[in-house]
Amino acid sequence: MKNENTPDQLMDLDYPSWSQDSAVPVTRKEIRAIFDDLTKKFGFQESSKENILDHLLTQLDSRASRMGALSALISLHVSYIGGEHANYRKWYFAAQLDLDEEIGIQNMQLSGKSRNRNLKMAKKRGVSIKQQLEDWKVKEQEFINNHRHVTFSKEQLRDKNNLKVADYKWKTKMRQLSSYEMVRQLSLYLLCWGEANNVRFAPECLCFIFKCALDYDSNTINQPVTEYRPLACYLEEIITPLYNFMRKQSFRMNSSGNWVRKEQDHKNIIGYDDMNQLFWYPEGLERIKLFSGERLIDKPPQERYCYLKDVEWSKVFYKTYFETRSWMHCATNFNRFWIIHFAPFWFFTAFNSPVFYTKNYNQLLNNGPTPQSRLSAVAFGGTITCLVQIFATLFEWKFVPREWPGAQHLTLRMIGLSFLLVINVGPSVYTFGFFELDTYSKSAFILSIIQLIIGIGTTFFFAVMPLGGLFRSYLKKDKKKRRYISSQTFTASFPKLSGRSKWFSYGLWIFVFLCKYIESYFFLTLSLRDPIRVLSILDIRCNGDKLINTVLCKYQSKITVLLMIFADLGLFFLDTYLWYIICNCIFSIFLSFSLGTSIFTPWKNIYSKLPERIYSKILATNEMNFRLKSQKLTSEIWNAVIISMYREHLLAIEHVQKLLYQKADRVTVDAKDLKTPTFFVAQDDSTFKSVDFFPAKSEAKRRISFFAQSLSTPITEPLLVESMPTFSVLIPHYGEKILLNLKEIIKEESFSNRMTVLEYLKLLYPSDWKCFIRDTKLVDKQLEADNIASREIRRLVNLNNSQELLNPTILTESGKIDESDTTGNSKVDPIFLDTNGESFWVNEKIKDLPLYAFGFSKTEALYTMRTRAWASLRTQTLYRTISGFMNYLSAIKLLYQAENPSVCTLYGADADAIENEFESMAIRKFKMVVAMQRYAKFNEEELEATEFILRKYPMINISYILEEFDQERNDCNYFSCLTNGYCKLDEDTMLREPVFKIKLSGNPILGDGKADNQNHSIIFYRGEYIQVIDANQDNYLEECLKIRSVLSEFEELEIDSAIPYIAGVEYDEEAAPVAFVGAREYIFSENIGVLGDIAAGKEQTFGTLFARTLAEIGGKLHYGHPDFINAIFMTTRGGISKAQKGLHLNEDIYAGINAICRGGRIKHSDYYQCGKGRDLGFSSILNFTTKIGAGMGEQLLSREYYYLGTQLPIDRFLTFFYAHPGFHLNNLFISTSIQLFFTLLNLGSLNYETIVCMYDKNASIIKLEEPLGCANIKPALNWVSIFVLSIFIVFFIAFAPLLIQELLEKGLWKSLSRFTFHIISLAPLFEVFVCQIYSSSLLTDITFGGAKYISTGRGFAITRIPFATLYSRYVTTSIYSGLQIFLMLLFGTVSMWQPALLWFWITVISLCFAPFIFNPHQFRFTDFFIDYRNTFHWFSTGNSSYKRNSWSTFTKITRGQFTGYKRKILDDPSEEGTGGFNKIRFLNVLTTELLMSFFYFFFNFTAYMFINSQTGVRQARPTDSITRLVLVTILPILFNMVVLIVFFFISLIAGPLATYCKIHIGTFISFVVHALSILIYIIDFELMWFLQEWCFCRTLMLLLTSVNLQTFIFKLITSVLLPKEYKNNKSHLAWWTGNWYSTGLGWSIILQPFREFSVKIMESSFFAGDFFITHFLLYMQTPLLFFPFIDYWHSMILFWLNPTHINKYKRVYSKKQKKLRNSIIKRYFLLYILILLSLLTLFIVPFFAHKFIPEPRKVFENITFLHDTVQPFKQDNNDTGPNAPSTILRAAPPMPVFKTVN
Repeated sequence: MKNENTPDQLMDLDYPSWSQDSAVPVTRKEIRAIFDDLTKKFGFQESSKENILDHLLTQLDSRASRMGALSALISLHVSYIGGEHANYRKWYFAAQLDLDEEIGIQNMQLSGKSRNRNLKMAKKRGVSIKQQLEDWKVKEQEFINNHRHVTFSKEQLRDKNNLKVADYKWKTKMRQLSSYEMVRQLSLYLLCWGEANNVRFAPECLCFIFKCALDYDSNTINQPVTEYRPLACYLEEIITPLYNFMRKQSFRMNSSGNWVRKEQDHKNIIGYDDMNQLFWYPEGLERIKLFSGERLIDKPPQERYCYLKDVEWSKVFYKTYFETRSWMHCATNFNRFWIIHFAPFWFFTAFNSPVFYTKNYNQLLNNGPTPQSRLSAVAFGGTITCLVQIFATLFEWKFVPREWPGAQHLTLRMIGLSFLLVINVGPSVYTFGFFELDTYSKSAFILSIIQLIIGIGTTFFFAVMPLGGLFRSYLKKDKKKRRYISSQTFTASFPKLSGRSKWFSYGLWIFVFLCKYIESYFFLTLSLRDPIRVLSILDIRCNGDKLINTVLCKYQSKITVLLMIFADLGLFFLDTYLWYIICNCIFSIFLSFSLGTSIFTPWKNIYSKLPERIYSKILATNEMNFRLKSQKLTSEIWNAVIISMYREHLLAIEHVQKLLYQKADRVTVDAKDLKTPTFFVAQDDSTFKSVDFFPAKSEAKRRISFFAQSLSTPITEPLLVESMPTFSVLIPHYGEKILLNLKEIIKEESFSNRMTVLEYLKLLYPSDWKCFIRDTKLVDKQLEADNIASREIRRLVNLNNSQELLNPTILTESGKIDESDTTGNSKVDPIFLDTNGESFWVNEKIKDLPLYAFGFSKTEALYTMRTRAWASLRTQTLYRTISGFMNYLSAIKLLYQAENPSVCTLYGADADAIENEFESMAIRKFKMVVAMQRYAKFNEEELEATEFILRKYPMINISYILEEFDQERNDCNYFSCLTNGYCKLDEDTMLREPVFKIKLSGNPILGDGKADNQNHSIIFYRGEYIQVIDANQDNYLEECLKIRSVLSEFEELEIDSAIPYIAGVEYDEEAAPVAFVGAREYIFSENIGVLGDIAAGKEQTFGTLFARTLAEIGGKLHYGHPDFINAIFMTTRGGISKAQKGLHLNEDIYAGINAICRGGRIKHSDYYQCGKGRDLGFSSILNFTTKIGAGMGEQLLSREYYYLGTQLPIDRFLTFFYAHPGFHLNNLFISTSIQLFFTLLNLGSLNYETIVCMYDKNASIIKLEEPLGCANIKPALNWVSIFVLSIFIVFFIAFAPLLIQELLEKGLWKSLSRFTFHIISLAPLFEVFVCQIYSSSLLTDITFGGAKYISTGRGFAITRIPFATLYSRYVTTSIYSGLQIFLMLLFGTVSMWQPALLWFWITVISLCFAPFIFNPHQFRFTDFFIDYRNTFHWFSTGNSSYKRNSWSTFTKITRGQFTGYKRKILDDPSEEGTGGFNKIRFLNVLTTELLMSFFYFFFNFTAYMFINSQTGVRQARPTDSITRLVLVTILPILFNMVVLIVFFFISLIAGPLATYCKIHIGTFISFVVHALSILIYIIDFELMWFLQEWCFCRTLMLLLTSVNLQTFIFKLITSVLLPKEYKNNKSHLAWWTGNWYSTGLGWSIILQPFREFSVKIMESSFFAGDFFITHFLLYMQTPLLFFPFIDYWHSMILFWLNPTHINKYKRVYSKKQKKLRNSIIKRYFLLYILILLSLLTLFIVPFFAHKFIPEPRKVFENITFLHDTVQPFKQDNNDTGPNAPSTILRAAPPMPVFKTVN
């Protein structure tokens, strides 16, 4: 529908370049007629027609402004329809529509089932497909013969499927189009696009619809129209059926008639990409069937549009790629990554591990292997390479269905890989299978040499060659068949690198891997050589276990070697990323020097030459028809920038006066009369006397500094404002804060806050606040003066029958102002009073107190709004974003004014006319669309804030979704609406009426929200380019002045003189179109505390340092903000983001991948920057981290990663990999390497139980070891230091980019000071924790799924978060792992201490305590113990009634990840926020949970068995270590089972009675059961000491093994045996209360108690564990509570504020509150100390128990079973030296001699 706010006729003045061009090919009136005709013909909506008409005319006007009307039309048609890079043309040839028009798809030789159906239908029609093709080839040859311009090379003649003839025909057809037909085609395409709704995400589907519509229109254009289609017919008949299919894939209608999301994973959803890829191939088009069973392709092309409404889409679409939740995607997509690491690691390690393939190796002889054995063993790396490729191919078979025409023939590849595998492994079979290890064979030796050459060659070939290019490839265009041209076009049209970029890309990766391989070999591999040698031959003399004898203990050293090799492999992977970071930084430094963006380029004279550069680079001086003095034009620009900063309260008036150009006191009027500020010289001249041009730590100084520096870099020359392209800024908004309200600013957020937001802002921006106060005073004085003058004038004029308005003041006879108004109240500002006397100044100070405190002293809306605006402009609000980017309007007006002084001459003194002229030009060139999805549902506060923005900036457009209930359909109608500040305001709803109101097929939000919001709003953008902005960004006037240069980076501003549609002409190859232009980001939240600065630093380096290099070497993608987008390129290719729920969580990056795969380039602009806010608090930063990590998990499953990973050239692949998934996998490798610290357990047990040799690293290895029979494990112990050092370097390399970035742009001092601040503020602890969160979120998403958008919250982190909240949030992701490492590290420290282990202690502190260290006011004494009380409540609540924030709910949600949830819903509050229904795939649980848990347990178990095997003890009786382990593991479980059974029956009996008496029986019973569980675990711990005969090391090992065994058992039960969970917690409450009858669970109530019993057994153990862990964490923090002024120091570290400032703000409590708090603190402090003393006693007592029970074994001396479960301690295990067995060699044996055969 069309709203009355839309003018009936669009004025020519709105599109002057198009409408006022005398050579305009199609007039505006004719264009409107075309739109009217198409609307009636196809049934488009009237409002959509008006919107698209404005859209097209704006684009035509934009291009016509720089190239003329005809060229504008042709170029637009080239971009949309007919050009080389037009997506429609690419699709037309890829889907072989040219052949369809020639012979019909039904007569083509297709593949698969389509081929059979075609043959069947041809037979039915009585035609021969083969004959049809032969006839067509004859006609093609005739065409070639008749058109001599069609010439072929020899290669093209051999290629029967060459597209040259088709291209000739295409250009001929395009050339024959009249201007009218071009406009009609453009109009039809845009009208189809404008109402396509979610189908816009499927661009080739839209191309197909357009093709059908175009054929229909072309066939009927000259026929009289007898019947017009009704309005919205296109929507209802064409788009809505497709939308309904899309919706049904992800949603289902419940019993209430509401659409609810299906709980199914991506592999079961036919998504946008699956639908779109159907239209890539003729085989897909052949599948389209009507409800009648007929095929659409059997209809004539001109009739197909009429049949589209009858297509049965549900039987057409199918999955074209399975996004199965599995790590197997990484094997296929990143196969070259694995080859590059696995094979070289094997080469290096195998070469340096001869002990593995040397027969009877003896260290005293150091005898070596046979030559062929060593060469063949090393060459086996080629076999590993082949195996990687084979697995990658097998997994590709699983992910890419064979029925999809784009699927490659994998059979041929598998045959080739199998052949290479045989060639690589065959010589090893011959060498090791036919000859003994001590037999030398000449033939085997020669074969092993050949094998090594083949192995290295195979590895190199497979490392370089993309998987998609093996043996049979579609990566090259126009090869023998057209079958794969679609895949090549849409997934592998990567823009080529050339020149410097190409050599930069090659050089970077050659440098990275050269350094990496050299360092890895000498630092990692050689450090492992000696440990492998000594541990592989170590003779362990152990007594073993009673049950399994010496089966495990004698292999302990070999198990340790295996773990060390795994750990070394992890470091081998990490090294590459380390060198990537280093080399990337180095290359970025070179680029920054070449661009002049570094501070170390003093020859640029950035300040002294700034006026000259403003004139030459900001102004289009070369384009202007006149010349003015440069100083005058420069002064206008410069003064505007300075004044804008003054208005933003960044500069005081005294600073402004020093910075402005000012008129000199001269008589003559000349440009020389302008006095240039000394600032320009002073900044570059070190001898100049220092002058304070800016306030301290001024934002204005930073901005001007970057402005000056950026203009010293190469910048493209700008066009005149009149000629610049039109562009739009698009800002998606959902629930982000629009404008801070007064309560948020001046009141504490919660009782945990110590200061208000305003108080915090005043501390952060003290100079800004002073400027604001001064400005407020001036405003107040001005308003007061205006008010007085106004009242007096109205009294004198005697308006309205002498009734004085506004209570004017009365003038006395003496002319003085009477201080009283007509009511007798004083209304005069004290500024007008006599100021003599001291009382005046006192009164002034008192009066100003509220002004300095709140920013206003009067409560009028004007003053409060000023404070709200000031605060909102310094926080992350939408108002700040809009205000910043509306500077484009000011910048364009300013530039237009400077470059067109004739405008002022034309209008003379008519200031309004001049302003209107400037305003019109700015609005014509710049548009802003705020995609306020929820505008129609805003609350009163949001509406008030939005209305404030609309009144201030009425020209901005707001798009939103409107829902209207349809009584007839009993359903909602959805509309995309657009409004602005000029529209009428509805006083009832407080909403602006819409300009456009376009009906949708349904709710457009089918995904995570943001991409859908952008998609529904994209139809309202105007112009040629879009800048996509988030609602937490900012922009500045001086940056907006560069907009013309930034837009010219798209390389489309130059007029191409070549006519594009001339058939037979060989055009020069066009450069790939620029799809994105990225820009720098200044993170304005830096310096707001350590966490804010860390987050800012990461974002800054990624958006600048790395983006610079990535853009240069073709690896940069689109990250959402503040990138500029080639609107036509992207909107014709699926839009600016992707929107499938979950899968496209990081929606922006997919648009970048899409652009790269389809041939678009992505550039980066280093001279332009926008402001950007980042998260500031611990939890908000980690929420963002979790979102990014989970989003990467989804990306790994996506088809886009498959395309890039298997098709990019090796250098581009490595760039893509390490810039994106490599970063996250690197974090996972770090976490895995830390977990591989199980090596420490095995090494520690070896060191603890054996007699270690005296070690001299300089001695010969053949020297006899002393004492005789000792264990030479010193090299292995030394290796631990190298392992720890490597992990340490990898962690700290995270600081290198920020350090280098600061060094380049701010100098050495700033760089070092910021780095030092980070170190002092404990930033390394945060970095370690963030790494763990990244890896955990990635691992969790791949295993469980459930990735979703997490609202991070971007407010100031000044609120203390409760301990229980932090614990429940991070215990599963980090704290559990940290405590496991803590126990291992404690064992390692006791058993094999070395200084290198200190770094791991720092890691433990980070993993366990980082959430509390970075929690504001965590160590305030009173808050700490009140928090302790709340933690107790968290543990105990939720057992009688539902509590969202309780331990029971937390445990259930954690368990639900494994079990999934049942669909039964009772509409109970406990069902909210519990996750999805699906149970995760068992294979996922098996690989990532069960196998990993078993892995941890097994290697822990081997260390446990060895440390209890009585190594070296002579004639010892083996103990029963396995029984001991089982006993301490099962005992608490059995005890809890008994307790739970007893109390279950108690609850059944007492529950109903307690309910009647209103007693919380559930809380009481759960308390008793959990208390008994704690007690049994304490007893169990003491029993461990007893059974290990008071030995701390062995007790610790038993504790670790028991915990790992119990964890594995519980995970196994939860994953395999437990059925799905109910979403509600009725059964949980029923267990404790006995109230089963009212649960509402139906017949399942019979079996539910048995399930709940199993759950409660595990919960009892979990409760005890969490109880001990929470108290351990709290007790470790206790000493800090008594540190003097700890809260001040802690706050200073977190907030980077002066302690005196922090100390000013204290919360005031009432007497009642104080009394209550003191009571809580006293009671819980006593409880806290009591539990502490109890636990300390129970821990310390066993250290002294040996004095009372010295030999626990004797207690059970007569009970053999129990006697053997006790481990003896302090035995003599020294069997070395004189006690060494006779089997130990005392001297070197004879050197063995190789047997020789041919």
